[in-house]
Amino acid sequence: MKKKLATLIMLSLFFAGISQTNNTITTNGGVPVGDNQNSKTVGEYGPVLLEDIYLVEKLAAFDRERIPERVVHPRGAGASGYFEASKDMSAYTKAVLFAEAGKKTDLAVRFSTVIHSKGSPETARDPRGFAVKFYTEQGNYDIVGNNLPVFFIRDAIKFPDMVHSLKPSPVTNKQDPNRFFDFFSNVPESTHMITRLYTDLGIPKGYQYMNGSSVHGYKWINAKGEVTYVKYSWVTKQGEKNLTIEEAAIQQAKDWQHATVSLRKAIDDKNYPQWDLYVQMIKPEDIHSFDFWPLDATKDWPADKIEKIKIGTMTLTQNPINYFEQVESIAFSPGALIPGIEPSEDKLLQGRLFSYFDTQRHRLGPNFLQLEINKPLEEPNNYNSDSWISSGNKRFENPDVNYQPSNRASLKEDPQYKQVETTLSNVTITQKKITKTNDFAQVGDFYRSLTKQQQDNLIKNLTGDLGQVTDKNIQKKMINYFYQSDRDYGMRVAKALGFSHKDFMN
Repeated sequence: MKKKLATLIMLSLFFAGISQTNNTITTNGGVPVGDNQNSKTVGEYGPVLLEDIYLVEKLAAFDRERIPERVVHPRGAGASGYFEASKDMSAYTKAVLFAEAGKKTDLAVRFSTVIHSKGSPETARDPRGFAVKFYTEQGNYDIVGNNLPVFFIRDAIKFPDMVHSLKPSPVTNKQDPNRFFDFFSNVPESTHMITRLYTDLGIPKGYQYMNGSSVHGYKWINAKGEVTYVKYSWVTKQGEKNLTIEEAAIQQAKDWQHATVSLRKAIDDKNYPQWDLYVQMIKPEDIHSFDFWPLDATKDWPADKIEKIKIGTMTLTQNPINYFEQVESIAFSPGALIPGIEPSEDKLLQGRLFSYFDTQRHRLGPNFLQLEINKPLEEPNNYNSDSWISSGNKRFENPDVNYQPSNRASLKEDPQYKQVETTLSNVTITQKKITKTNDFAQVGDFYRSLTKQQQDNLIKNLTGDLGQVTDKNIQKKMINYFYQSDRDYGMRVAKALGFSHKDFMN
């Protein structure tokens, strides 16, 4: 017995030694990973390939980390209402909700915090989710975005790591600036989102007081099959209002559920919140004509270069009657598209197309689209059946047939809804960062657009967290990013953290 115990101890020490000396990242199957930063794409700017098995494994594992709370966006509030188009956009897209001025489409929304748990305060600094589900006669269409027009990363392969760094430590169970700035100090493209988040935009006064953005670009397809790249922006008609860090502390002491309460009260009082929807458009032949890659989620589309066109207004008129059924059970995905709208080659979007549907199947079950809040207006016609909460194929003329093609049943495809053909030539399957990163120019533009008071608040908010980081090298890397964005920005952060010019000489 003693000999067996000694052998087990030696083996455990041996394997412990291996794990400490071999630092190569591997798949769950132990296969070494050659690139953990870039998804496999068709060419440098092409779409992501499903054959990227490591990407799929990483996202699938991440989607299943928590039950039943959403992995991200767990705390949220919702409402329903309608969208009224103000402009006929049929020259650019077949999408029915944008087909004619005056057309109304029912919708449901969910606003949320991103990182913090379901019971967390709404006064916490965090991006806010801004998700809208349109119930059209050709299926449900979701615009799933945030209150800020950019994101931390440009490739979905980094998403699990980013969220892990922002979530509580697996050791202390505490959210820790040492962890997330350790990550961001190695991800320079995050500088843009960090800068916006640490302004007062990071704590909206209420959900009805924040703007929204699709963050990603999409493709609009018209009746001729012509493609236009688009990006959506929601502009609140209540005025954009936020809380300073001092105001947030006071609000938290009174009621840390202020955003949910504020939205619900406004609708109860018949002060129905409204947002105007704007779209920006780029022709495919112009997509490479900017000093940044427009399908990079860390980049905004500047309105002075790409016009914002108002195409309609959203009005919220009804609060949920049952929170669980109408808000907790609602399932959004950027892959919920209708004819006339297709995904772009955005690397982060391409990963989300898989991940969002996948996490809903995990959280709500494979038939989550059969829940009342997620059902399309028209009854679905397909042979997907069985598993949890399934209604099966009992509605068909021949319930014995749950396949297609068949000589015994009538369901068939409609060629007019085939996706537009994309021609690719001289492409290479690759894993590498895009060439046109330009990580700091828009950060500087945004910083210089702020008022002096807004800049002061940004420095105070940012250094409040960055000042908790014990590793001075991480602080210096972040300061370097801010300095490359704008000299004044970097120097003010350095001064607030106690650094002098000499600290950066070596």
